[in-house]
Amino acid sequence: MSRIPSHIIDEIMQTSRIEEVIGEFVNLKKSGSNLKGLSPFVDEKTPSFMVSPAKQIFKCFSSGKGGTVVSFLMEKEHFSYPEALRWLADKYGIQVPEDEPQSAEEIAAVSERESLYIINEFAKEHFMHNMHETGEGQNIGLSYFEERGFRADIIKKFQLGYCMNSGDAFTRAALAKGYKKEYLESVGLTKTKEDRSFDFFRGRVMFPIHSISGRVLGFGGRMLITDKKIAKYFNSPESIIYNKSEILYGLYFAKGDIIKYDNCFLCEGYTDVISMHQAGVANSVASSGTSLTKEQIKLIKRYTQNITILYDGDAAGIKASFRGIDLILEEGMNVKVVLFPDGDDPDSYSKKVSTTELMDFIKTNTKDFVSFKTSLLLEEGNNDPLQRAQIIRDVVHSISLIPDQITRSVFTTEIARLFGMDESIVISELNKLRKNQIAKELNEPVIAQNPEITDTFTTPAAQATTATEIKTPYAREEYELMRILVKYGIFAITTEHIDEHGIAHTVEVSTAELIHHELTKDELTFQFPLFREMYQQIVNGLASKTLYKISFWLRHENPEIVQWITEIETERYELSPKWLSKYNVDTNRELDKLKTTVMNGIYAFKKLRVVQRIDEIRKELNELGENLSGEQLQDLLSEQIVMERVKMSIMGKLNQTLH
Repeated sequence: MSRIPSHIIDEIMQTSRIEEVIGEFVNLKKSGSNLKGLSPFVDEKTPSFMVSPAKQIFKCFSSGKGGTVVSFLMEKEHFSYPEALRWLADKYGIQVPEDEPQSAEEIAAVSERESLYIINEFAKEHFMHNMHETGEGQNIGLSYFEERGFRADIIKKFQLGYCMNSGDAFTRAALAKGYKKEYLESVGLTKTKEDRSFDFFRGRVMFPIHSISGRVLGFGGRMLITDKKIAKYFNSPESIIYNKSEILYGLYFAKGDIIKYDNCFLCEGYTDVISMHQAGVANSVASSGTSLTKEQIKLIKRYTQNITILYDGDAAGIKASFRGIDLILEEGMNVKVVLFPDGDDPDSYSKKVSTTELMDFIKTNTKDFVSFKTSLLLEEGNNDPLQRAQIIRDVVHSISLIPDQITRSVFTTEIARLFGMDESIVISELNKLRKNQIAKELNEPVIAQNPEITDTFTTPAAQATTATEIKTPYAREEYELMRILVKYGIFAITTEHIDEHGIAHTVEVSTAELIHHELTKDELTFQFPLFREMYQQIVNGLASKTLYKISFWLRHENPEIVQWITEIETERYELSPKWLSKYNVDTNRELDKLKTTVMNGIYAFKKLRVVQRIDEIRKELNELGENLSGEQLQDLLSEQIVMERVKMSIMGKLNQTLH
């Protein structure tokens, strides 16, 4: 893809609201001037994911990830930099020059992952066109959905379509557009047997399966003819962009209402979800025929702590889902259950009644999982004492998975009441089970570490996160000086300048100019590659009389730079302004003592370089020793003496700035 013009990037960054975008992926709650939620990158029970609307950045203290809204999309959705910008441009209605690759050569130039996304998008549009613009599609595909009672707006909303029954119509169309057959096969749209290619979903109505951001990951296809030898539903095979255990059908359309109503209705199939949305119950999703997984539960947990499972009357299916309920409880979420009348499911029942009647039925028939599981199991127990004892154990096992002690206590009392037994017996059994789960509960996420170790330095963000030092690939002094450069480079600072006549003058320069002057006169630069890249950009900016603000770095194309800038811009805990305004307590802000901070950073950086050179000299003396000529030995010893004096001088200046 060609580069997006800089003025359009500026417009995208200025228009995008990070809290709005991340709010589509994470349930954020107010925390001071920031927003907080559970990390979308790691499994955690205590929220460590922070979003700053004021600074337009995010920071995940569990994984160490951070950056801007663009960085978030690159991390979460695996977008490239231009793809993330285009996604934001589309969301906020900003026009970007169109240059979507179409030829085989252009397709080959982009990543395989992006190629698969592009192919799925093409397939979705192709299937929609088939259903609405061809005779076969209208007579078979569209008429099926209309006979199921789906309105035109709902069919359009869920982007439903139809794959022609001619054998290879889609494959031929895709190949004609330049898409690789191997990619068509990878996403499961095309199958090849004995050198003959055909459409995998031929003759089926199509249900696109979307990511949280709306990208098409795969498809579900329903056969419209009755044939016991052929499965009614086919799903796309798993690929590098589609993992069915990590996807919930309809979540892209439901996430806003899940947050709004603080509840998620969990259905079984595609049409259940579509019918619930059509009935106005848009906080509905489905596990698409797969057993509920931890990954799917964590998806819901980003938006709400509450799940209501909607069951039809199939007792065998309900019992099979008990494992899913246990997984929900284990995540510390609240789960309730609704059982529809025999012969009905959310799809059929929602079409029989009005929205008001549907919601009244759900409200009236919602049960907590203990009452539901107990009543269902007791129906099969036939008052057999041994079966009754096993039922109690099954229910207590589910209770034992709940992390919250108070909630466990409430349900323990309820179990004792339902079974008419002494509560102490239930507690004893519960405690036995809990002892086996302690180790699992202690398995908390840890701060990611960089395996390339050249120095040990606890960053400000890390200090707020853990008392243990984390390994970093850069020296502390380099980190500090670059931090000062990017945070305060545009600020003016007064210093003394000695002219050619030896007369001192007080002048005002930018912090960036002062640091550049000090490093240049001693021929110093940064060693860590990321800092060296940033410093060179700063130097180039000074040459053209340009000073870069934090906002410049936050929209940088290099995600490592954005990540690092976010780290220095993010503090996990905020200092209240009342410390100074109300209590007259000085919080000792860096900006209030900027010159001291800058000079301390420069001297520490110079000391680092001097110490490094002294170590190099000592190493040469130790390793070469007798192989050195008299002149070489004298030169090294003389330089060592000079370096030691310089070191002492710098340490004296450091002590002056520190006191």
